[in-house]
Amino acid sequence: MLRIAVPNKGSLSETASEMLREAGYAGRRDPKALHLIDERNGVEFFFLRPRDIATYVGSGALDVGITGRDLLLDSGSTAHEVDALGFADSTFRFAGAPGRYSTLQDLEGVRVATSYPGLVGEFLAQHGVTATLVKLDGAVESAVRLGVADAVADVVSTGSTLRAAGLEIFGPVILESTAVLITTDETIAGIDVLRRRLQGVLVARGYVMLDYDIPSALLEQATAIASGIESPTVSPLHDRDWSAVRVMIPRDDANLIMDALYDLGARAILVSPIHAARL
Repeated sequence: MLRIAVPNKGSLSETASEMLREAGYAGRRDPKALHLIDERNGVEFFFLRPRDIATYVGSGALDVGITGRDLLLDSGSTAHEVDALGFADSTFRFAGAPGRYSTLQDLEGVRVATSYPGLVGEFLAQHGVTATLVKLDGAVESAVRLGVADAVADVVSTGSTLRAAGLEIFGPVILESTAVLITTDETIAGIDVLRRRLQGVLVARGYVMLDYDIPSALLEQATAIASGIESPTVSPLHDRDWSAVRVMIPRDDANLIMDALYDLGARAILVSPIHAARL
């Protein structure tokens, strides 16, 4: 069986499990369960701490796993990223007292608090900066106020948490992170099926199916508005002056495309969700 590591808690857990269910795999009924065998699909799930998953996969104990890009790079594991999974996006930045720092080189010789010493240490080393890293498991934004560190390296969304702690963001982006699928060997039996299924979920989430009727004389203009993945499916109607068209379009663009087609002369415009896909 293909052995898959899945986050058992935190921001990655719920979405990862939901994505696997949408991909056709069994889900655990007991949220405290740490192991699940899905005999129908030939896989075995192990529910682990997100920070440990890269270590298990890198050691070869498990074949493949879902974790954060940040956690993978911080772990120093030999596992590598094979696919981004489109959720749990985050950005890592430096922050310090307002006006004290402006460039990365200003961190030379100072103390930097972070929950990701491997990731941050590698980034600083790549840029020729030597700093003392203070490892904290959380709430690093309090480190400067409490005198534990001079600056911090942390996840930033809006920056409001850092500003509330009296800190100012500076310097380059350390990392743009997201949930990723990782392995040490992409040729392991079953990984190709897992990847296709997960990519199918991403397509289903990002696209919808659009159907509409259009005067045949306007077909070329209509298909220019929505050209689809390959090309639209066009079928003749009983009235030979009209054609029926079916095409996949990005979900976020659906209403704009519908408006444009209606203005062109299309009618009976319908949008349907896609529950699964293979491209």
